[in-house]
Amino acid sequence: MRPIGRAMLVIGAILAAPPAQAQTYDPRYPICMQVFSIDGPAIGCGYTSMTQCKASASGRAAECFANPYFAGAGGKAPAGARRR
Repeated sequence: MRPIGRAMLVIGAILAAPPAQAQTYDPRYPICMQVFSIDGPAIGCGYTSMTQCKASASGRAAECFANPYFAGAGGKAPAGARRR
């Protein structure tokens, strides 16, 4: 009976685990804002400049940071750059 009990315990633990959250970083925008609330932190990336984000975060429990998944970061080389 012990193997059945262990199997039930493992299945119960798997079913009780919370689902994983999807990526919250939008690769189209270079700046993100993390807002802290009672429900937990939330990240939103929809800002084109740090100034724009800080204006939106002003007076709130929030912080702005560079989007680590920004698609434009490290993309194409500048037009005048030569490959060696």
